[in-house]
Amino acid sequence: MHLLYLDDSGSVADASQTHFVLAGLSVFERQGFWLAQELDKIAARFDPADAASVELHGSPMVNGKGRWRKFPLDERISAMKAALSVLASSHNSNRAFGVVVDKAAVSPRDPVEFCFEQVCSRFDQYLMRLHRARDTHRGMIIFDKSTAETSIQRLAHNFSTIGHQWGVVRNLAEVPVFIDSHASRLVQLADLIAYAMFRHYERQDSQFFDIFKHRFDAYGGVIHGLYYYKR
Repeated sequence: MHLLYLDDSGSVADASQTHFVLAGLSVFERQGFWLAQELDKIAARFDPADAASVELHGSPMVNGKGRWRKFPLDERISAMKAALSVLASSHNSNRAFGVVVDKAAVSPRDPVEFCFEQVCSRFDQYLMRLHRARDTHRGMIIFDKSTAETSIQRLAHNFSTIGHQWGVVRNLAEVPVFIDSHASRLVQLADLIAYAMFRHYERQDSQFFDIFKHRFDAYGGVIHGLYYYKR
């Protein structure tokens, strides 16, 4: 099974922000443990006695909020880059997926729903491509706890029964699952990916995005895992 961990970045309601991002990574089930171990090592830099209490979370790390305030900026930046490098250097079966929208371009449609439809379809296409290569797997989507839980579960159900504008989702084993990011290193990594993409598109700060941009799902020279919708 392939597990797609997703998180968002940017505020739908904040008019001062142009973009909204939904992004994360697809991990083959046996790769998750290795990735989590590597992320634990990075977290241990900030609390060796209780690394599990350290949540790798993009915005607080970069902006020095909460428990991150007491650590120097260069250490926080270095840790975030190291965490993203875990994906960048990991097994080829691990792929990044991300959708970025200019909120005004999709208005009056909900940017969350727009992004989820895109990500869900692209993940399903990836699984279908594996199936055609005789490497058949089901998929599951795992989110950080979100106020959009109800609408996303409804969308996922509709995609598997009624369909979306490109067809019907055929390869998901279950509706999306929502978990506490504090309990999952891979949800935390999805947060870092989404935040890195937001900074790249919203603020033209590519120092984080450039680390893993080569890991978006691609086939035949075409990048399928990254989609940017703008005016």
